[in-house]
Amino acid sequence: MVEVICDTSFLMHFATKRIKNISTFETEIGQIQFVVPDVVEKELHHLKEDPKKKQNVLATIDFIKTLKKIPIKGDFADQAIIVYIKEHGGIIATMDKELKNKVKSSGGSVISFANDRIVLES
Repeated sequence: MVEVICDTSFLMHFATKRIKNISTFETEIGQIQFVVPDVVEKELHHLKEDPKKKQNVLATIDFIKTLKKIPIKGDFADQAIIVYIKEHGGIIATMDKELKNKVKSSGGSVISFANDRIVLES
């Protein structure tokens, strides 16, 4: 089983939108497990202070309770994820264009959303 490291933007979309191909995605690419870095969980708890994002953030915090947590620490989620990918490789789930480019240039792969479907970009 391959672990897919989720960033904040991906998790918020995943937790609050209806994903059309969630039941068939593993059949397409193999068995995966979405995981949440400590630094992303910390960022979510910080974001719940923003009144505009609070409802979606609380739904996301509730959603990630069932996901495996992994020890990636840091002050900034994107930076910590990039450092991890450079050292260990892997697949990152994100919607952040800048992070996608950095992950790809560091030798990692990216899972994202397109038209409310999960897609493997590289």
